[in-house]
Amino acid sequence: MEVKPIKRLKLYGFNNLTKTLSFNMYDICYAKTPEHRDAYIQYIDEEYNADRLTNIATEVARIVGATILNIAKQDYDPQGASVTMLIAEEHMDPEHPDDNHLERMYTGKEVPLPDAVVAHLDKSHITVHTYPESHPHGGISTFRADIDVSTCGQISPLKALNFLIESFGPDIVVADYRVRGFTRDVDGRKVFIDHKINSIQNYINRKYRDIYQMIDVTVFQENIFHTKMIIKDFDLDNYLFGTAKKELSIGDKRKIKLKLKKEMSEIFYGKNMPRI
Repeated sequence: MEVKPIKRLKLYGFNNLTKTLSFNMYDICYAKTPEHRDAYIQYIDEEYNADRLTNIATEVARIVGATILNIAKQDYDPQGASVTMLIAEEHMDPEHPDDNHLERMYTGKEVPLPDAVVAHLDKSHITVHTYPESHPHGGISTFRADIDVSTCGQISPLKALNFLIESFGPDIVVADYRVRGFTRDVDGRKVFIDHKINSIQNYINRKYRDIYQMIDVTVFQENIFHTKMIIKDFDLDNYLFGTAKKELSIGDKRKIKLKLKKEMSEIFYGKNMPRI
């Protein structure tokens, strides 16, 4: 059967659609003692410091085909880190970043730009924020990473989905994708979305779809797509911080696994559940 190529959408001028992919990723562990919890927080701060997050954001920019314009990064005391990256769709001349890039993008002509046009770049960005967290009750510690990839133009943040899952290896993912604004085709007709999508899951690699349980909430008429993912099963060895599995009794292993599952379920469903 012959597959017909998808007809390319012809636009008038620059593609003004804003496409935003927002992630909340969670990593859960069991850290029994205060020393274990402090060590876990320290481990997370070292593993996902501002430099590491910058490397992840830089690779995201490469994957989606964006040019990095500016990077701001910060490690926080006592914990957490942030990275904000300004990006653009087309290649920038490093000697004249404002002179010969946006003119072509907006008008196709070499003409002076009004100052306000530069602000349009603020709509294309990548941000990463981390939130290590622990509580003495139950010995459960949680690490959350919030990631936003917002692009305008033809580049799509959905291309970075699988890389981000691979980079963080999360137990839970809460992902939102939204297309805002409109652009116009050559006939002047408004275009509110320029690609076909019915679920974020369409863009997730099969190997991840096999290990996560997923649910969708979609508002098609508003171009809003929401997907939650929770890991189906796990090896307790990978969730013990400071405690060896062999040191635990069968009963302790069962209790700890129930605590971990309870924590994951509460985050996944967004509500507190009865204590174990």
